[in-house]
Amino acid sequence: MAQNRANSAAFIETEQYSSFILKNLHDGLLPELFFRNVTDFGSGSVLNIKTVGSVTVQDVAEDVAVDYTPIESGTIKMVIDQHVGDAWYVTDELKEDGAQVEALMGARSMESARALKEVYESRFLARCANSLVPNDPNMVNGFAHAKVASGTNNTVTLADFMEMKLAFDKANVPAGGRVAIVDPIVATSIANMVTLTSDIAGFPLEIIKNGFDRDHQFITNLYGWNVITSNRLAQGTFGDGTKTVTGVANLFMCVADDNTKPMMAAWRRMPSIESERNKDKRRQEFVTSARYGFGCQRVDTLGALYSSNTVYK
Repeated sequence: MAQNRANSAAFIETEQYSSFILKNLHDGLLPELFFRNVTDFGSGSVLNIKTVGSVTVQDVAEDVAVDYTPIESGTIKMVIDQHVGDAWYVTDELKEDGAQVEALMGARSMESARALKEVYESRFLARCANSLVPNDPNMVNGFAHAKVASGTNNTVTLADFMEMKLAFDKANVPAGGRVAIVDPIVATSIANMVTLTSDIAGFPLEIIKNGFDRDHQFITNLYGWNVITSNRLAQGTFGDGTKTVTGVANLFMCVADDNTKPMMAAWRRMPSIESERNKDKRRQEFVTSARYGFGCQRVDTLGALYSSNTVYK
């Protein structure tokens, strides 16, 4: 008797599983050129850094004593206060009965490392926003470094970029290395106003070569700002002393060199994975952790533009 589907049903596998594993989609991460990597912080949890102010020159006259004036000095702090981790395990039974378990564990490890990086960047951007005085224009030399977007429904306008440029010019911030990190909603607002350029020479090219892989897109250069996007900017309710908005804190900074970068960061423990066998529960366990901290070393090269994170025109 011939074998057919009717009398051989037990040998028909109606569901099949592909060897391809569908993984999560991720956007790009900011490269380290956006902050000063502190290298002289090998122990302890608080680093004090000395600061020196500016000198005021005075007019002098013949046979008249010159006033002796001190130079202002102080300290800023960076604290190792971020301690994050992740843990998972795989049972012996799954390894014995499962298929592509090694691929699953490899993907799990990669997702863990990725999640740690995303948290690192999110907290860095939040620390940038929190370094400015809340509900205050954060004046530097008479010009605001924090403002609510001036467009309808708190959308961004070209005037906002021009005013931030003026504020940085008045703060004697170098023209090179100026970058604006904005929400994709803001990028859409910009696209509605101007013709975007695709020129990625100079500084934008250096950004891409130092770590961008996707979605932290270079949008355009607008009034000297190299505009890039991020989905991990701080969100909440922000104000400039006059207006408030529930939205996103778009950031402006100069990262030309370590002296101009507004932020600094240090690792106390780089992310690493440790593994051991739990013989009582018959499973392999994995733990990863990291310790690091951020600090603001100067606010005159830092700005924030608070805007809607839902409306773009």
